[in-house]
Amino acid sequence: MSASCPPQSPAVPKTEIAIEGESPLLAATFAYWDNILGPRVRHIWSPKTEQLLLSDGEITFLANHTLNGEILRSAEYGAIDVKFFVLAEKGVIIVSLIFDGELKADKNTCALSIILPQTELSFYLPLHRVCVDRLKHIIRKGRIWMHKEEVDKACLEGSGHSIISLLTTEIIPVMELLSSMKSHSVPAEIDLRDTLLNDDDIGDSCHEDFLHKAISSHLQTCGCSMVVGSNPDKVNKIVRTLCLFLTPTERKCSRLCRAESSFRYDSGLFVQGLLKDSTGSFVLPFRQVLYAPYPTTHIDVDVNTVKQMAPCHEHIYNQRRYMMSELTALWKATSDEEMAPDTIVHADETFTPNLNVFQDVSHKDTLVKSFLDQVFQLKPGLPLRSIFLAQFLLVLHRKALTLINTSKMKRKSLRNLKTDLDLTTEGDLNITMALAEKLKAGLHCFVFGKSFYTSVQERDVLLSF
Repeated sequence: MSASCPPQSPAVPKTEIAIEGESPLLAATFAYWDNILGPRVRHIWSPKTEQLLLSDGEITFLANHTLNGEILRSAEYGAIDVKFFVLAEKGVIIVSLIFDGELKADKNTCALSIILPQTELSFYLPLHRVCVDRLKHIIRKGRIWMHKEEVDKACLEGSGHSIISLLTTEIIPVMELLSSMKSHSVPAEIDLRDTLLNDDDIGDSCHEDFLHKAISSHLQTCGCSMVVGSNPDKVNKIVRTLCLFLTPTERKCSRLCRAESSFRYDSGLFVQGLLKDSTGSFVLPFRQVLYAPYPTTHIDVDVNTVKQMAPCHEHIYNQRRYMMSELTALWKATSDEEMAPDTIVHADETFTPNLNVFQDVSHKDTLVKSFLDQVFQLKPGLPLRSIFLAQFLLVLHRKALTLINTSKMKRKSLRNLKTDLDLTTEGDLNITMALAEKLKAGLHCFVFGKSFYTSVQERDVLLSF
C-alpha cells in the first residue's frame, strides 16, 4: 500500500500491543462521526512489530471509509450493525461494527473495526462469528462506559471512566486469539493416523470407556470441548480425534495446544487444547465459559475425567442472565478498578449462578458405543475407518434432520419420536437434539412447547414421550 495518506492533525493516539507470534491483524480502530469534520478516528491499536505494515494515515483513511454514508443511519436505539468490506484496491478487509454512542456531550455514530490483509480472507471467514460476538459484547460495555464518561465530564484519556482503557483491555485478547489461531488452528483435513481412531488397541493409549465418554459428551455439547492436560502430544491427539466429528469449517475454529506455554481459554472455539501450569492446575474463567455460544465439555487427559455443561437451551438462559448481571455491574461501577471480573457474579442479587458449571456425564448412549466397538474391528491404516466415520456422521445428520421435520407436526406425533428414530436411550436423544439445535436454533423450545426447561424438568417431560 502507498503511504500517500497523511495522518490527521492532531495525530491520532495509538497503542502498540506486543503479540507473541505472527499477528494476522493489521490494526483495530475506534472511530466516530463528527458533525463538523466528518469521520474521525479516536484511537488505533496495532500489533508491535519491526516492520511497518500500515502507516497511521492509511489506517485513518481505512477507518474513515467505514463511516462514510453513516450520517443518515436509521437504526433502533442500541442496535449494532455489522459491515464487512473487501477493498481489493487497498489489499485489505475491514470488519466494522457500527453503533450509537455518546462522545463530546453528543450522540454520535461510532465504529469499532478490525483491519486484516486481503490474503487472510480464507483464514478469517471461519472465525468471523467468533470475532463479531466478542466485538459486540465489547460495544455493549463500551456504550455504558461512554455514557458514564460523559456524565463525569472526564476526557477520554483522563482518570475515572476511560473508554479507551476499557477497549484496550478487551481488544488485546481478540488480537491474541487471532494470533494463536494463525499458528495453532486445526486444519480442515485431519489425517486419521494422528488420532486415536488409528490405534490397533485403544487400551494402549487411551482407556476405551474414557474415549467413549469424551466423544459422547462432545457430541451432546454441540461439538464444543476443551481438552486439558500436562502432555501436549496427548492433548493434541485428543483434540484431533474430537475434531473428526466436526465439519471442515468448524475444525478451522478449533485450536491445538502450544507445547512451550499454554493459551488462555477463548469462548467461541469448538475444540481447544489447554496445558496445565507447572503445579498441575488450570484456572478456567467463569465469564468466558458462560459466554461461549454453545455448552462445553471439559476433558482432563491426566486423570481421564469428562464433565459437561448444561444442555444448550439451559446454557443460553444462564448466559443471558449473567450478561445482564455484568452490564448491571458495569453501570453501577464508579471506576475501572470496580470492574474486576470476580465481582461480577455478585453484582445482581437476583442472579445466583452455579459456579460449578461442569457436571459429570450422566446420560449413557448407544450410538457412540456401537460406533467405537465396530470401528476398532476394522484394520488400521486403511481408508475403511474414515469411510465408517463418514457414514456414522451421516446417520447422525439424518436423525437430526428427521427430528427437525417431525417437530413441525402436531405435538401428539412427538410421543413416538424416540421409538421411530431409535432414540430411547437418553444419551442418544441428547446427541441428536444437540445436532438439531445447531442446524435449527430454537428447536428445543419448539419441541417442548415452552421457552425454557431445566435439564431436570426436561427429563420429566421426556418420560411421557
